[in-house]
Formats: sequence, C-alpha cells, structure tokens
Amino acid sequence: MAFIYKICRGAEWDDARRAGIYAGSAGDRRDGFIHFSSAHQLMGTLAKYYAGANDLMLVAVQQDALGDALKFEPSRDGALFPHLYGVLPLSAVAWTKPVVLQADGQFMLPPECI
Repeated sequence: MAFIYKICRGAEWDDARRAGIYAGSAGDRRDGFIHFSSAHQLMGTLAKYYAGANDLMLVAVQQDALGDALKFEPSRDGALFPHLYGVLPLSAVAWTKPVVLQADGQFMLPPECI
C-alpha cells in the first residue's frame, strides 16, 4: 500500500476530525488543491515551509483511496508532488502522528515513514 503525507498544524487537524473531512490549509485553499509529499520529500517540505514549528501533525494517507482527484504534478525543483483536487476524506487516513521538533531545530519523523 502506497502512502502520501500531509503536514499540518495540530489545530487544523483537530478541526478536520470534528468536521469529518480535511479541506486543506489556507495555502491549500488558495492554490486550489491540497499539497502532499511522498516520504522522501517530507524533510524538504518541513525545512522550506515549517522551519521552527512545534505543533505539526503528519497525516499518512492511502493514495489509492483518493482516486482520480489525486494528481502528481511538477513542483519544487521539477519533482512530482501529490496534489489532491478536493477534500480529504478521513476514511483515507491510515494514521496520524506528531512531527517532533528537536532541541537542535531539526525535525524527527515517525519511523513508519522513514
């Protein structure tokens, strides 16, 4: 089973759990799709967009559950990134875990996605 990952603020994920769907961050909504990363893209995404943040959640999503709404499109440095054109149904989520910001400012990902 292939996974893609969404990094989001803890409060955003709390809102999603209450709503039963994740409609994306303000940036996602501005861009018209929900931004995801593959496992090997996570550290770059964290460094570029979330440096110093200590309230982050990592959401593992079964990419096959998203159907045709999921597109892999060129983004940072021409790499293909997963973009979801629609809301994320929580039924597609395999697990969520906090992203740990270590004392040295580096992020530590859960072992499941390394």
